[in-house]
Amino acid sequence: MSKDKKLLLKILQGESNSNIIFSELCRLLINLGFKERIKGSHHIYIKDDVEEILNLQSDNSKAKTYQVKQVRNIYYL
Repeated sequence: MSKDKKLLLKILQGESNSNIIFSELCRLLINLGFKERIKGSHHIYIKDDVEEILNLQSDNSKAKTYQVKQVRNIYYL
């Protein structure tokens, strides 16, 4: 199983939301077809078939917990 699939599974199962590495989450979103735009510390992700815009910032190299939950919610809808 690839790193991206393992990470997506970890996110969807709700395992350790505060333990997701920010750069890995960014890579996952790009590999899932999201387009990335960076403005300062804000990484903005959009995808044609997803209404929600993801605006992510790192927290000491980790993804913020609520932002990991946003990614999970996109795939549960």
